[in-house]
Amino acid sequence: MASHTSLSHSRPARFGGLDGLRAIAVGLVLVYHLFPRALPGGFLGVDVFFAISGFLITSLLLREVELRGGIRLGAFWRRRARRLLPALGLVLLVSTALALLAGGDLLVGIGRQIAGTAFFVSNWVFIAQGADYFARDTPELFRNTWSLSIEEQFYIVLPLLVLALLKLRGRSTRAVPLVLLGVASAALMAELSLQGADPTRVYFGSDTHTFGLLLGAAMAVLLHPRPGTAPAGPPGRAQQLLYGALALAGLATLTWLAFTLPEGSPQSFQGGFQLAIVAALLLVGAVTRPGAVIGRALDVQPLRWIGERSYGIYLWHWPLLLISSAALGATRPVTVAAVTLIATLAAAAASYRFVEQPVRKLGLRRSLRLLVRPATQTRRQRAVAITLGALLLVAVPAGTYAVISAPAQTTAADAIARGQAALDRASETDPADGQSGGEDPSDAAAPRATDPPEATPQKAPPPLPEGPEISAVGDSVMLASLPELEEVFPGIAVDAAVSRGMGVGIELAAEWAGAGTLRQVLVVGLGTNGPIDPTELDEMRAAAGNRPIVLVNAHADRDWIPGVNEELTRFADAHRGVVVADWTGAVADVPDALAGDDIHPNPSGGEIYAASVQRAIAALQEPGEALGFEVPRR
Repeated sequence: MASHTSLSHSRPARFGGLDGLRAIAVGLVLVYHLFPRALPGGFLGVDVFFAISGFLITSLLLREVELRGGIRLGAFWRRRARRLLPALGLVLLVSTALALLAGGDLLVGIGRQIAGTAFFVSNWVFIAQGADYFARDTPELFRNTWSLSIEEQFYIVLPLLVLALLKLRGRSTRAVPLVLLGVASAALMAELSLQGADPTRVYFGSDTHTFGLLLGAAMAVLLHPRPGTAPAGPPGRAQQLLYGALALAGLATLTWLAFTLPEGSPQSFQGGFQLAIVAALLLVGAVTRPGAVIGRALDVQPLRWIGERSYGIYLWHWPLLLISSAALGATRPVTVAAVTLIATLAAAAASYRFVEQPVRKLGLRRSLRLLVRPATQTRRQRAVAITLGALLLVAVPAGTYAVISAPAQTTAADAIARGQAALDRASETDPADGQSGGEDPSDAAAPRATDPPEATPQKAPPPLPEGPEISAVGDSVMLASLPELEEVFPGIAVDAAVSRGMGVGIELAAEWAGAGTLRQVLVVGLGTNGPIDPTELDEMRAAAGNRPIVLVNAHADRDWIPGVNEELTRFADAHRGVVVADWTGAVADVPDALAGDDIHPNPSGGEIYAASVQRAIAALQEPGEALGFEVPRR
């Protein structure tokens, strides 16, 4: 009789506690994306999903082998498609239409994203275009589908792999190839990181990020009951204590990593992800043991409700977060988070009830027939059919138009290109070009108090430095502001480039000083792309010699920015002739002055940037503002 059981329509054996683990996993991801500073390692929730999926799907395949004597590959892949595609298609369609209404940079590359997602290769598409999972400045609308693509690629291979493993004798022997493949994947992630590979390649790669799925599958093979054995009896007290201890160890480790592991850091690739998978496997192994108390504890209704809808929650939350942020403004993070959370839960619940479950139980064809035949519908089914029909009627043309009319590049890229064009037009290709000779600033009068003796008449303040007396070195933020800097300081010599850090700036300043071409005032606009070490500021000051320095602080939603700005302020307060241009203070309340990434200035923002530099240079000559330092003149 068992051989005639249809797995596609019978209820599979349920593992207690897995829905609770899914709820924990999706909760980690939600908190990480909504409040990244509160849970910097919350991205590990995706790896918990990998471990769960590898274990669960392999267990179901092994059960099918027991019932049927083999695996029906076509039926397996159809079941996976019925489970994953309806919700995914709905998310792609609705989110694209909503993004059209929200505007901004959300539609950049949308056609490429949809194609990559539809063919389950979005992770490789993101690698090819250099997307960064951890970057929040230019996020892709469907970036979260990278993990779905890796899972689907795994599901294509998994049943074939299981069939091959069944030719081996013994559970341990069958698990060894899966363990070896998993360890190889984990080792490759660490090795590529050690070699300095692009973090995008390391994180999104199917070869480097499949070890959670593989090791979850290995655990399923090891823990699957031997054929013909009687069901295990209720676990004793010692076993319950063991399960509880393993689950507690896994949960404690995962919690510690979620609160401490820096995103995109070398330590995350060189041990962090690997340790997270070990913790997840401890949890999966403990909670799924028959009769385990810890499994029943995770089966409480709220966790089960979230876990059953975790796939939809994961799919919906990311595009809705970006759309809410674009519509409401990134300066209202709490409001954006609240709207995103409510909309995500509502959309996931509706999708689960009216789309996912009907297709999962009836199949796609029967579900569609039921929707288009009013005579066979109940009142509720008719309401669902009308709602879905209206949704499709609006979303399909809107989504199609969104793909066709999508901008070629982001507003941030436009701003940078505008600055680069100005740089290319400039007669000076670096701060040395066109600079005439004059006295070396190091020979200028020594720093002195700006308050003259009472008997001496007050001298008029010297004129502010002009463009030909200013050198500037900076990153892409300064580059985007170049047209406005040239308006305020005609003749200024600027060397700015994308992704530049303080180290390169020090080298350039030292090179100019050594060649005698560094001008009287040095403006430094670096810090957006990474932390600044105090010794680097000392090196920059030494390279500048006896010249005043303007340090432009940084503005970006990145973890290191507060530390960078504090360090710049501390350094300026402690050193004569160094002032801070408060770019972030000037632009923080003017979000319309920034491109869609909330980092790079548009023309209005460029004016604010240039004005901030102008005020800082003026402060160099105001009593008390720069500890009495006077700008040397030629």
